[in-house]
Parts: sequence; structure tokens; C-alpha cells
Amino acid sequence: MKVRNATRWGALTALTALLAVAAPAVSAPSGVAAPALRPTTAPALQPKAAPAPRPKATPEAAPVPRPTPTPAGLPACPAGPASTRPPTKPAGPGTPGACRAAGRILESGVQLSRPATGVTPSGYHHLGANSAGEWSGVSGRISVVDGSIRPRSYDFIAGRFMAKRNMGGGQIAWLEAGWAETGWAGPGRQHVYTFNTNTRTWQFYDQYLLRPGDRVWLDLHSDAGGVWAAWLWWNNRWNLLTAQRLPIGASAFMEQYVEVHVDASRPTLVDVPEVTVDNVQLRPADGGAARYWRDDVPTLTGYDPGQQQRSGGFCLNWVNRYDTWTAGDCLGDLGGGEPEKPPSPPAAPTPSVTVTPSPSVAASRPSPSRPSLLGGLLGG
Repeated sequence: MKVRNATRWGALTALTALLAVAAPAVSAPSGVAAPALRPTTAPALQPKAAPAPRPKATPEAAPVPRPTPTPAGLPACPAGPASTRPPTKPAGPGTPGACRAAGRILESGVQLSRPATGVTPSGYHHLGANSAGEWSGVSGRISVVDGSIRPRSYDFIAGRFMAKRNMGGGQIAWLEAGWAETGWAGPGRQHVYTFNTNTRTWQFYDQYLLRPGDRVWLDLHSDAGGVWAAWLWWNNRWNLLTAQRLPIGASAFMEQYVEVHVDASRPTLVDVPEVTVDNVQLRPADGGAARYWRDDVPTLTGYDPGQQQRSGGFCLNWVNRYDTWTAGDCLGDLGGGEPEKPPSPPAAPTPSVTVTPSPSVAASRPSPSRPSLLGGLLGG
């Protein structure tokens, strides 16, 4: 009798251990990466062996981003028209009316080669400025135009803001947001978009219907935990486009640019009507109040003071350095004729000291190595 009971209890114990090992894992909530599962083993009767030493990370290894948190409590943004008034409060999850983009998002992993040398009608053309110091955010308003972008091509026009950091070893991490018109994603349309180096893809937000002549307010900034978020002022409320935990810290270097790319395999001159960028502000790294990006802010443009930015037939005119400016086709020939007299600035410029950019610092966009094209975007 004792032997039979012992046998039963031994069988039950073995069955319980087997069911514990075979139990299914619980899925992580949608949008949150599940933590790595550790192997499940029965308690060891002998002392555990010392774990094998982990290989040391090489200094050149790029940091692995942690899972991006999903902003808690933000409702889905309802369908609505463009804003009819400017924002009165800064973007953030605590701002009244804040919501998150919930419409259709087209992801594109198109890869674009950079021009080899020189400035020609094909390749990249950048007009704008970089901050020479670190800030925790940048915001402003960019007008939307209709350029001569060819369908089924790698042409594009973009007006955007960016937060970035050079990680060393040729690695640059960044988040950008703005509007773009491309030859591969909804040709003939202008889209709100973001791009980040966690996913290395473009995200086009189709729920926001842009038209030439619209002016969109955008905000890029980090929170105390180093999560960078891109916001769009739409339907008179702040809409969260994306939040990314980037390995760049809570402060980084800011950019404001109008960017043009002409398909290197099909050279041509793309027409870009005048794009206006204004009300550009920077958030201090120490968490202070945002301030206008004026010429007392150390700024890099790649040009000497007084020299006009020109690239491939496109020109930039500073209306009020560096918070109000225009960019688009140069007047006259390809090299650009004399620009029209810019309109009066919206506010008197702040007394400041002009900063001469260091010639050793590149003022153009970091070299983005876009991943390969998603199948079927160009129908090829």
C-alpha cells in the first residue's frame, strides 16, 4: 500500500512539472515587444554551474534601442480637417485634446543613393540649418507646395524638422517629421510623414489630407526618459505621430530643412515652388521655455554670413535668421538669379551675434542609408 501511494504521488508530481513547462506563453499587449523568454528547467539537485562569460561589446557596436513605449491614455485622433488656428500650448501627452494618429499608415523602405560628387540636377539638395549645440526639441510651421515630382520615380520634396546624433563609427541616429511629396508613395499627393532609424522606414499618414497652400505645425521633442516624439497640429489639437526610444539621449542636434532628391537614374530639374518655414522654436536641453531660433543661437549652414544658399537650381532666402525663411526655385537661370525681396519679418529680430559655421562640419542631412525598396511600390 505504501509503495502504491508513493508511486501515485510521484506520477502526479511529474505530470504537474510537465504541464508547467508546456503552458503557452502570454502574448504582450499590441504594440509592445514581448520580453525574451528564459528556458524553464526543473530545480537542480546539484549546485548550478557558473555562467559562461558574455563576450564584451566592441566600441564600434551600435547601441540596441529598447522597445518603444506606447503612450498611455491617449485616445485615437478622430478624422478632421486641417487646423484653423495656431497652437496655443506646447505639444505633449498632457496637453488638453492630445491624441494619437490612428489612421492608415503606409510604410516604405525605399533606399536612395547619394550623389557622388558636386552639385547637379540629380541627387540630394538641402536648404536650411543645423543647430551647433544640443536642444531637447524643435518646432515650427512649414507650408505645403506641389512640385514637379515624376510618378514611378525616386524623386521627392520634403519640408521637415529633425533631431539627430552622430553615434560614431559612421552611425547616425535620428527622428524626422514633416511633409513630403514622393514619386513612389501616392504620386501627385503631399503626405505627412516621419522617418526614424529604429525602423529605417518612411511612415506616410494618410488620415491627414494635405493640399498645396496648407501650412502645417510640427513639433519634435524628447521627454525626461529620452523618448522622442513627433507631433502634428491638426484639427486644432496635437496629434502624436510616433514615439521612438532613440539612443541619442534627452537632447540632440536639431535640423530644419527643405530637401529635394532627384532620381539619379533619370536626371532632370524638379520645380519646387517657394516653401515658407516660420515660427521655428527650440526647446532648451535643461527643460526651460522654448525660444525662437534666432541668429544668437549657434547655427551651422555651411555658408558664410551673407552668402546665399544655392543647390542645383534651388535657393534659400533668410527672412529672419533663423526662425523665418523661404526655399524653392532660384529665379533666372539654373544657378539662380537675384532673389526677390523677401517679405517683412513677422517680428523684430533679436539683437544677436552672427555665428560663422565651422567649415569642417557638414551642414547637410546625415547620410541616411535607407533599406531596400518594399516590393511593388514602383510596380517593378
